[in-house]
Amino acid sequence: MQTIAKQIYSRLLSANKILIVSHQNPDGDTLGAGTGLLETLKNAGKSARLFCATPAPAKFNYLPHHDTITSDPSVFTDTDVDTVVVLDSGDLRYAGVHHHLYNHRAEIINIDHHPTNENYGAYNLVRTDYSSTSEIIFHFLRFNGARLNHLSATALLTGIITDTDNFTNAATSARAMAVASELIATGANLNLINARTVQNKTVGSLRLWGLVLSRLVKHSDDLASTYVKNEDWKNHDVPESEAEGIANFLNNLDSAKAALILKETPDGKIKGSFRTTRDDTDVAAMAKRLGGGGHKKAAGFTVEGTVESVLARILTNT
Repeated sequence: MQTIAKQIYSRLLSANKILIVSHQNPDGDTLGAGTGLLETLKNAGKSARLFCATPAPAKFNYLPHHDTITSDPSVFTDTDVDTVVVLDSGDLRYAGVHHHLYNHRAEIINIDHHPTNENYGAYNLVRTDYSSTSEIIFHFLRFNGARLNHLSATALLTGIITDTDNFTNAATSARAMAVASELIATGANLNLINARTVQNKTVGSLRLWGLVLSRLVKHSDDLASTYVKNEDWKNHDVPESEAEGIANFLNNLDSAKAALILKETPDGKIKGSFRTTRDDTDVAAMAKRLGGGGHKKAAGFTVEGTVESVLARILTNT
């Protein structure tokens, strides 16, 4: 890691203008890593901006520079941009920027922790043994002597907490907890993070959870599933990002090896999230068969179809 970390940091310091990319439908890790890196680069006097193809959830508006995150694709036509940092994305399609970066003049830096990563960058810092991309960014900055402040520390701790599901899932490690301790000592606001990412359920949100859990079906000892339809979001007045919390909650299920939640998207596709706590089950392999990917115990995919047709396809292959 040390050699590539030095090379990447040298590239960032010499860059004219940097564009950081958090993946579409962003979670706490891609946003925490992105805003934490952005805060540090700006403090080092670099010209940098953060792009996300879809809007960042309002619950993360406490992160530094949240109000400057852009979804305007015209940033890719800026001829001054010579370096693009793509975070927490196994491939450029998942990031939602493959069409923007096709034949782009900028050098791509790929920083990620997913085992399905395609090493698509000119520089690839991929550590699948880390809890989160935010943890990688912490070690990357620390190794290069960059100074964190309370804002960047809060951002990176957000990524670690959300990707470990508050230190309860398989991504949790002694190293991740040690990093969290250092970030808190640096000034990360743990109470704020928990208030905005954990203790943040509305009445509508909990009613939606009840509906989705009432649809839970055990298909076999291998799989249990449920689903969310577009009208459910509207009827309960909650954002689509709420499905992420439900997927993680399904890790509490002990009567099936893996759990699946299928979600209709506004553009007519189906987004699926697999979860497991079993060492003998690889949900990344299951997601990969549907064009997705992720980790052995947490993975996802997006496909064309209906909830019913996608579920039938999955059951045929399990």
